[in-house]
Amino acid sequence: MHWLSIPIVTVFLYLKIADGLSVSALDIEWQEFVRSHNKTYSAHEEPVRYAVWKENLLVINRHNSETNEEYARLRTGFEINGNIEGSGSIFKYINGSEDPSEVDWRGKGYVTPVKNQGGCGSCYAFSVKGAVEGQLFRKTGKLVSLSEQNIVDCSFKEGNHGCGGGNKFRSYNYIKNNNGVDTAEAYPYEAKNGPCRFRRSEVGATVTGYVDLPRNDEIALRHAVANIGPIAVSIEGFPRDFRFYDHGVYDNPNCTKLESMHAVLVVGYGTRYGLDYWIVKNSWGSRWGKAGYVFMARNKDNQCCIACAANYPVV
Repeated sequence: MHWLSIPIVTVFLYLKIADGLSVSALDIEWQEFVRSHNKTYSAHEEPVRYAVWKENLLVINRHNSETNEEYARLRTGFEINGNIEGSGSIFKYINGSEDPSEVDWRGKGYVTPVKNQGGCGSCYAFSVKGAVEGQLFRKTGKLVSLSEQNIVDCSFKEGNHGCGGGNKFRSYNYIKNNNGVDTAEAYPYEAKNGPCRFRRSEVGATVTGYVDLPRNDEIALRHAVANIGPIAVSIEGFPRDFRFYDHGVYDNPNCTKLESMHAVLVVGYGTRYGLDYWIVKNSWGSRWGKAGYVFMARNKDNQCCIACAANYPVV
Protein backbone atom coordinates (compact mmCIF):
# COMPACT_ATOMS: atom_id res chain seq x y z
CA MET A 1 0.00 0.00 0.00
CA HIS A 2 1.48 3.35 -1.06
CA TRP A 3 0.98 6.30 1.28
CA LEU A 4 -0.90 8.19 -1.43
CA SER A 5 -3.58 5.51 -1.29
CA ILE A 6 -4.41 6.35 2.34
CA PRO A 7 -7.74 8.26 2.54
CA ILE A 8 -7.31 12.01 3.01
CA VAL A 9 -9.22 11.86 6.31
CA THR A 10 -6.69 9.36 7.62
CA VAL A 11 -3.78 11.53 6.46
CA PHE A 12 -5.07 14.54 8.36
CA LEU A 13 -5.82 12.43 11.43
CA TYR A 14 -2.22 11.29 11.67
CA LEU A 15 -0.39 14.41 10.57
CA LYS A 16 0.29 15.10 14.25
CA ILE A 17 2.61 12.09 14.48
CA ALA A 18 6.27 13.11 14.26
CA ASP A 19 9.32 11.09 13.45
CA GLY A 20 10.48 11.36 17.04
CA LEU A 21 7.48 9.75 18.76
CA SER A 22 8.40 7.04 21.24
CA VAL A 23 7.60 3.43 20.51
CA SER A 24 4.83 3.44 23.14
CA ALA A 25 3.24 6.54 21.60
CA LEU A 26 3.33 4.92 18.16
CA ASP A 27 1.79 1.78 19.61
CA ILE A 28 -1.08 3.81 21.01
CA GLU A 29 -1.61 5.56 17.69
CA TRP A 30 -1.45 2.22 15.87
CA GLN A 31 -4.11 0.72 18.13
CA GLU A 32 -6.30 3.77 17.52
CA PHE A 33 -5.79 3.40 13.76
CA VAL A 34 -6.76 -0.28 13.91
CA ARG A 35 -9.82 0.44 16.06
CA SER A 36 -11.12 3.44 14.10
CA HIS A 37 -10.79 1.64 10.76
CA ASN A 38 -12.13 -1.71 11.97
CA LYS A 39 -8.97 -3.57 11.06
CA THR A 40 -8.29 -7.12 12.25
CA TYR A 41 -4.97 -8.87 11.76
CA SER A 42 -3.60 -12.24 12.76
CA ALA A 43 -0.65 -12.40 15.17
CA HIS A 44 1.58 -13.23 12.20
CA GLU A 45 0.21 -10.45 9.93
CA GLU A 46 0.03 -7.53 12.39
CA PRO A 47 3.80 -6.85 12.71
CA VAL A 48 4.05 -6.60 8.92
CA ARG A 49 1.06 -4.26 8.70
CA TYR A 50 2.41 -2.18 11.59
CA ALA A 51 5.76 -1.74 9.84
CA VAL A 52 4.05 -0.62 6.61
CA TRP A 53 1.80 1.78 8.54
CA LYS A 54 4.75 3.31 10.38
CA GLU A 55 6.79 3.75 7.19
CA ASN A 56 3.83 5.42 5.48
CA LEU A 57 3.44 7.84 8.37
CA LEU A 58 7.09 8.83 8.29
CA VAL A 59 6.86 9.48 4.54
CA ILE A 60 3.72 11.57 5.08
CA ASN A 61 5.38 13.60 7.82
CA ARG A 62 8.50 14.30 5.79
CA HIS A 63 6.40 15.26 2.77
CA ASN A 64 4.19 17.42 4.98
CA SER A 65 7.20 19.17 6.51
CA GLU A 66 8.52 20.07 3.07
CA THR A 67 5.06 21.26 2.02
CA ASN A 68 4.76 23.42 5.15
CA GLU A 69 8.09 25.08 4.47
CA GLU A 70 7.04 25.87 0.92
CA TYR A 71 3.66 27.10 2.14
CA ALA A 72 5.29 29.40 4.67
CA ARG A 73 7.58 30.80 1.99
CA LEU A 74 4.89 31.38 -0.63
CA ARG A 75 1.77 32.16 1.39
CA THR A 76 3.14 34.26 4.23
CA GLY A 77 6.11 36.48 3.47
CA PHE A 78 6.77 38.51 6.60
CA GLU A 79 10.50 37.99 6.67
CA ILE A 80 11.43 34.94 8.74
CA ASN A 81 14.11 35.75 11.33
CA GLY A 82 13.94 39.36 10.19
CA ASN A 83 13.87 42.34 12.49
CA ILE A 84 10.27 42.88 13.57
CA GLU A 85 10.98 46.16 15.33
CA GLY A 86 11.12 49.42 13.44
CA SER A 87 11.93 52.96 14.49
CA GLY A 88 8.44 54.40 14.55
CA SER A 89 7.11 56.53 17.38
CA ILE A 90 5.52 54.59 20.26
CA PHE A 91 1.77 54.50 20.76
CA LYS A 92 0.82 55.87 24.17
CA TYR A 93 -2.45 55.40 25.97
CA ILE A 94 -3.76 55.80 29.49
CA ASN A 95 -6.16 52.86 29.61
CA GLY A 96 -8.75 51.20 27.48
CA SER A 97 -11.53 51.00 30.05
CA GLU A 98 -13.84 53.26 28.04
CA ASP A 99 -13.32 51.53 24.70
CA PRO A 100 -16.47 50.09 23.13
CA SER A 101 -17.14 46.40 23.73
CA GLU A 102 -16.97 45.69 20.00
CA VAL A 103 -15.67 47.40 16.87
CA ASP A 104 -15.86 46.45 13.20
CA TRP A 105 -14.40 48.94 10.73
CA ARG A 106 -15.58 46.94 7.72
CA GLY A 107 -19.05 48.42 7.89
CA LYS A 108 -17.76 51.96 8.32
CA GLY A 109 -15.89 52.34 5.04
CA TYR A 110 -12.34 51.73 6.28
CA VAL A 111 -11.66 48.37 4.63
CA THR A 112 -11.29 47.37 0.97
CA PRO A 113 -12.31 43.89 -0.29
CA VAL A 114 -10.16 40.85 0.48
CA LYS A 115 -7.48 40.01 -2.08
CA ASN A 116 -5.32 36.96 -2.70
CA GLN A 117 -1.53 37.23 -2.54
CA GLY A 118 -1.23 33.96 -4.47
CA GLY A 119 2.14 32.20 -4.65
CA CYS A 120 4.06 35.32 -3.68
CA GLY A 121 5.46 36.03 -0.20
CA SER A 122 3.96 39.52 -0.16
CA CYS A 123 1.76 39.51 2.95
CA TYR A 124 3.70 42.50 4.31
CA ALA A 125 2.55 44.62 1.37
CA PHE A 126 -1.10 43.64 1.89
CA SER A 127 -0.96 44.37 5.61
CA VAL A 128 0.67 47.77 5.18
CA LYS A 129 -1.49 48.95 2.31
CA GLY A 130 -4.59 47.90 4.30
CA ALA A 131 -3.49 50.00 7.25
CA VAL A 132 -2.75 52.97 4.97
CA GLU A 133 -6.15 52.63 3.30
CA GLY A 134 -7.84 52.78 6.69
CA GLN A 135 -5.95 55.86 7.82
CA LEU A 136 -6.54 57.56 4.49
CA PHE A 137 -10.27 57.00 4.90
CA ARG A 138 -10.12 58.28 8.47
CA LYS A 139 -8.48 61.49 7.24
CA THR A 140 -10.34 62.11 3.97
CA GLY A 141 -13.51 60.02 4.06
CA LYS A 142 -12.44 58.36 0.80
CA LEU A 143 -11.69 54.65 0.50
CA VAL A 144 -8.95 54.13 -2.10
CA SER A 145 -7.60 50.67 -2.94
CA LEU A 146 -3.80 50.94 -2.94
CA SER A 147 -1.23 48.91 -4.85
CA GLU A 148 0.48 45.98 -3.18
CA GLN A 149 2.43 45.35 -6.38
CA ASN A 150 3.97 48.81 -6.16
CA ILE A 151 5.42 47.88 -2.75
CA VAL A 152 6.51 44.42 -3.96
CA ASP A 153 8.35 45.78 -7.02
CA CYS A 154 9.81 48.99 -5.67
CA SER A 155 10.86 48.61 -2.02
CA PHE A 156 14.07 46.61 -2.52
CA LYS A 157 16.15 49.66 -1.63
CA GLU A 158 14.50 49.74 1.78
CA GLY A 159 15.38 46.07 2.34
CA ASN A 160 12.31 44.15 1.18
CA HIS A 161 12.69 41.22 -1.21
CA GLY A 162 9.58 41.33 -3.35
CA CYS A 163 7.89 37.93 -3.42
CA GLY A 164 10.76 36.65 -1.28
CA GLY A 165 9.40 38.44 1.79
CA GLY A 166 9.74 41.72 3.59
CA ASN A 167 8.32 43.54 6.56
CA LYS A 168 5.99 46.32 7.48
CA PHE A 169 8.30 49.07 8.69
CA ARG A 170 10.44 48.83 5.52
CA SER A 171 7.25 49.19 3.51
CA TYR A 172 6.16 52.26 5.46
CA ASN A 173 9.63 53.70 4.90
CA TYR A 174 9.33 53.06 1.17
CA ILE A 175 6.03 54.92 0.93
CA LYS A 176 7.45 57.78 2.98
CA ASN A 177 10.75 58.00 1.05
CA ASN A 178 8.94 57.65 -2.26
CA ASN A 179 6.39 60.31 -1.41
CA GLY A 180 3.55 57.95 -2.07
CA VAL A 181 2.19 54.63 -3.30
CA ASP A 182 0.11 54.19 -6.44
CA THR A 183 -3.51 53.06 -6.56
CA ALA A 184 -4.34 49.42 -7.23
CA GLU A 185 -6.22 50.45 -10.34
CA ALA A 186 -3.13 52.09 -11.82
CA TYR A 187 -0.70 49.40 -10.61
CA PRO A 188 -2.61 46.08 -10.33
CA TYR A 189 -1.41 43.07 -8.39
CA GLU A 190 0.41 40.32 -10.34
CA ALA A 191 1.66 37.93 -7.61
CA LYS A 192 5.20 38.00 -9.01
CA ASN A 193 8.26 40.22 -9.01
CA GLY A 194 8.46 42.82 -11.73
CA PRO A 195 10.27 46.03 -12.62
CA CYS A 196 9.28 49.10 -10.64
CA ARG A 197 6.58 50.92 -12.59
CA PHE A 198 5.61 53.57 -10.05
CA ARG A 199 4.03 56.66 -11.57
CA ARG A 200 3.92 59.89 -9.62
CA SER A 201 0.69 60.87 -11.33
CA GLU A 202 -1.08 57.77 -9.94
CA VAL A 203 -0.27 58.22 -6.24
CA GLY A 204 -3.19 57.22 -4.03
CA ALA A 205 -1.73 57.97 -0.59
CA THR A 206 1.36 59.21 1.22
CA VAL A 207 2.62 58.65 4.77
CA THR A 208 4.86 60.71 7.03
CA GLY A 209 5.82 57.83 9.33
CA TYR A 210 4.34 55.10 11.45
CA VAL A 211 3.53 54.31 15.07
CA ASP A 212 4.54 51.10 16.87
CA LEU A 213 2.30 49.66 19.56
CA PRO A 214 3.84 48.38 22.81
CA ARG A 215 4.88 44.77 22.31
CA ASN A 216 2.75 41.97 23.77
CA ASP A 217 0.06 44.42 24.92
CA GLU A 218 -3.40 43.34 23.80
CA ILE A 219 -5.00 46.20 25.71
CA ALA A 220 -2.95 48.66 23.67
CA LEU A 221 -3.97 46.84 20.49
CA ARG A 222 -7.64 46.98 21.45
CA HIS A 223 -7.36 50.68 22.29
CA ALA A 224 -5.64 51.41 18.98
CA VAL A 225 -8.20 49.44 16.98
CA ALA A 226 -11.04 51.22 18.77
CA ASN A 227 -9.65 54.73 18.40
CA ILE A 228 -7.32 54.69 15.37
CA GLY A 229 -8.77 52.14 12.92
CA PRO A 230 -7.41 48.98 11.28
CA ILE A 231 -3.99 48.00 12.64
CA ALA A 232 -1.26 46.08 10.80
CA VAL A 233 -0.06 43.10 12.85
CA SER A 234 2.13 40.03 12.44
CA ILE A 235 1.12 36.57 13.58
CA GLU A 236 2.47 33.05 13.51
CA GLY A 237 1.20 31.86 10.14
CA PHE A 238 2.54 28.31 10.18
CA PRO A 239 0.00 26.27 12.22
CA ARG A 240 -1.80 23.78 10.01
CA ASP A 241 -5.14 24.34 11.70
CA PHE A 242 -4.85 28.05 10.88
CA ARG A 243 -4.34 27.22 7.22
CA PHE A 244 -7.57 25.19 7.23
CA TYR A 245 -9.64 27.59 9.34
CA ASP A 246 -13.16 28.18 8.05
CA HIS A 247 -15.39 29.31 10.93
CA GLY A 248 -15.65 30.02 14.66
CA VAL A 249 -13.06 31.59 16.94
CA TYR A 250 -9.56 30.33 16.20
CA ASP A 251 -8.00 29.27 19.49
CA ASN A 252 -4.72 27.36 19.47
CA PRO A 253 -2.89 27.41 22.83
CA ASN A 254 0.28 26.18 21.11
CA CYS A 255 0.42 29.21 18.81
CA THR A 256 2.61 31.47 20.92
CA LYS A 257 5.62 32.68 18.89
CA LEU A 258 6.59 34.54 15.76
CA GLU A 259 8.64 31.91 13.97
CA SER A 260 7.07 31.90 10.52
CA MET A 261 5.64 35.38 10.46
CA HIS A 262 2.57 36.37 8.51
CA ALA A 263 1.43 40.00 8.26
CA VAL A 264 -2.31 40.63 8.42
CA LEU A 265 -4.74 43.41 9.38
CA VAL A 266 -6.88 43.66 12.52
CA VAL A 267 -10.09 45.44 11.53
CA GLY A 268 -12.09 45.02 14.72
CA TYR A 269 -12.84 42.96 17.80
CA GLY A 270 -15.77 41.63 19.80
CA THR A 271 -17.13 38.89 22.01
CA ARG A 272 -19.37 36.00 21.03
CA TYR A 273 -20.68 33.19 23.24
CA GLY A 274 -18.31 34.37 25.94
CA LEU A 275 -15.27 34.23 23.63
CA ASP A 276 -13.29 37.40 22.99
CA TYR A 277 -11.93 37.66 19.46
CA TRP A 278 -10.08 39.82 16.96
CA ILE A 279 -11.47 40.30 13.44
CA VAL A 280 -8.48 39.72 11.17
CA LYS A 281 -8.33 40.36 7.43
CA ASN A 282 -6.09 37.88 5.63
CA SER A 283 -4.67 38.00 2.10
CA TRP A 284 -5.48 34.45 0.96
CA GLY A 285 -8.61 35.29 -1.00
CA SER A 286 -12.29 35.42 -0.05
CA ARG A 287 -12.69 31.64 -0.33
CA TRP A 288 -10.35 31.11 2.63
CA GLY A 289 -11.67 31.29 6.16
CA LYS A 290 -14.86 33.24 6.70
CA ALA A 291 -15.01 35.23 3.45
CA GLY A 292 -11.28 35.92 3.78
CA TYR A 293 -11.33 36.72 7.50
CA VAL A 294 -10.43 34.86 10.65
CA PHE A 295 -11.82 35.46 14.13
CA MET A 296 -8.80 34.97 16.40
CA ALA A 297 -8.98 34.45 20.15
CA ARG A 298 -8.42 37.67 22.11
CA ASN A 299 -7.16 37.96 25.68
CA LYS A 300 -5.73 34.43 25.45
CA ASP A 301 -2.06 34.99 26.29
CA ASN A 302 -1.44 37.08 23.16
CA GLN A 303 -2.29 34.14 20.92
CA CYS A 304 -0.07 33.70 17.86
CA CYS A 305 1.82 36.76 19.11
CA ILE A 306 -0.79 39.04 17.53
CA ALA A 307 0.33 41.98 19.66
CA CYS A 308 4.07 41.38 19.17
CA ALA A 309 4.58 43.60 16.12
CA ALA A 310 1.57 45.88 15.65
CA ASN A 311 1.68 49.31 14.04
CA TYR A 312 -0.16 51.84 11.91
CA PRO A 313 0.89 54.60 9.49
CA VAL A 314 0.64 58.33 9.90
CA VAL A 315 -1.12 59.62 6.79
